[in-house]
Amino acid sequence: MAPSSPPSPSSQTDFESLGLLPVLCQTARTLGMKRPTPIQQEGIPALLQGRDVLLPSQTGTGKTAAFVLPALQKLAHIKEKEGTEDFSTPRILILEPTRDLAMQTAGICRQLGRQLSVRTRVICGGVPRAQQTRALAEGADIIVATHGRLLELVDNGELILSELIYLVLDEADRLLDEEFSESMTALVPYMADRPQTVFCSATLPEPVMALARKVTHDPVRILLPEESVTPRRLRQRALFIEEHEKEKTLLTFFTQSLPQGRSILFVKTKHRADALARLLRRKGFNALALHGGQTPGERKQALARFQSDTQNILVTTDIAARGLDIEDIQLVINVDLPPKPDTYVHRIGRTARAGRSGRALSFISVTERGLLREIERHINHRIRIVTHDTLQR
Repeated sequence: MAPSSPPSPSSQTDFESLGLLPVLCQTARTLGMKRPTPIQQEGIPALLQGRDVLLPSQTGTGKTAAFVLPALQKLAHIKEKEGTEDFSTPRILILEPTRDLAMQTAGICRQLGRQLSVRTRVICGGVPRAQQTRALAEGADIIVATHGRLLELVDNGELILSELIYLVLDEADRLLDEEFSESMTALVPYMADRPQTVFCSATLPEPVMALARKVTHDPVRILLPEESVTPRRLRQRALFIEEHEKEKTLLTFFTQSLPQGRSILFVKTKHRADALARLLRRKGFNALALHGGQTPGERKQALARFQSDTQNILVTTDIAARGLDIEDIQLVINVDLPPKPDTYVHRIGRTARAGRSGRALSFISVTERGLLREIERHINHRIRIVTHDTLQR
């Protein structure tokens, strides 16, 4: 596995220098992407050369565009070579761990590919199967999917993967459960011999590397400059507190000093998310809930309202910890600590994105102190403990 060298500040400062088509460069700039990010500077040329690539998944790095832009260019070249505008079977497959991430990634594919004749279809649970099969019958160039519904359609012959040239496993460290492993094993015989593969993961422990070795060949591993586990401009604090005092303390905190921007509150369960959002609304705060118990339409509406600033507090489960593109988060509060340190890193990564500053506050009950120690070992950083009197600082 060949690691890339982090780009120097003076290297490759525009999209044209990466080898992208002018139409893709122009679209990127139209969407506000003035210059390629470090991960794009290193990842896009390697992918255009046909290499398998391991991309880090830190938030705010431009990772999705780093694998979507080369995919679009490859499609454009193949269509020109074959003299066709439409494919009856997909050439690009992007696997996502959740339907929300699948919908978001598909949206980015459509935005970046809007000047090209590219059809992107989403295949995931929670959507009527007949609706998806009708779309597939009209043809598809890019499939963005979750593995369960994808395998179901492939098994029934309603989706053909034999022409794939490009495979993306996004958020791969979330795709290690037994069900996914079984799905991948079942899907491999249906795919092309060996499509070019992009493997995206925030962490690369041995189980993740074992999967990477299984699906990639001699990959280039992209290293970000000054890569660290947590954002550099993120101020982390923790408050030791009794479990039954968490809601009261939270209300006092917001009453005394409501952050000017958006805040995300992470809790353990969807029921707790609903209850806490209702409590905040009763006390006069703009708050809403987001969790896996909602329909895709309800979650889409909640995110739209949150991002429009009509609601400035989002109470959510770990469904919002990774991947979802939520801009300008000023504060993350872990009302409940997650069971795994990696999830803590993803949660607080919602703020301090792309060089901005941000705050992360965690409420630590007696039973969660062991989790705090695990998190500190994982991030190699001691989180400052504050008191109720210094909570606002």
